[in-house]
Amino acid sequence: MASSHPRRPVIIRRLRTDEAILFKTLRLRALADSPDAFAHTYDEIRARPDSYWAEMTRSVTEPDRHAMFVAEDETAPVGMAFGLLDREDPGRAHLGGMWVEPDGRGGGVGRALADAVVAWARERGFGEVVLWVTEGNKRAIDLYERVGFAVTGRRDRLPSNDRLDVIEMRLALSTRTP
Repeated sequence: MASSHPRRPVIIRRLRTDEAILFKTLRLRALADSPDAFAHTYDEIRARPDSYWAEMTRSVTEPDRHAMFVAEDETAPVGMAFGLLDREDPGRAHLGGMWVEPDGRGGGVGRALADAVVAWARERGFGEVVLWVTEGNKRAIDLYERVGFAVTGRRDRLPSNDRLDVIEMRLALSTRTP
């Protein structure tokens, strides 16, 4: 699908330990913009104390924990995505919480964020990356398929809106080095 927006130069970088306010700002923007894409609601997350944001920032910036990637254009942050450890399977990572501001969609930002999470998972030696996406979110599903993810057939309900289904997608990673 062609973008109606010109491609803007974007860099993808890891969140820094001193950026709890940026984390909070991006997360709340994402929840306000796309309420049917995330497991939590805007009101639920907005009510969290500063200590929550400090701990969340630590959880994505300390070594051997999760990762948060930030997309920035020349003027401001325009998106984010998480690389998450699986609580039950040490060989599996998750791509989660991905969001790109509406004006940045269709210009390669989502692909760059997904690629950053996949690269992080490869570097960490994971065998696969999985994600959950709201059923019917064709634009997101198409993006994930272009990255190499495939629908697994597993389904669940969106925790923040039990009227919506989410579907699992999976990308197998080669753990061998060339």
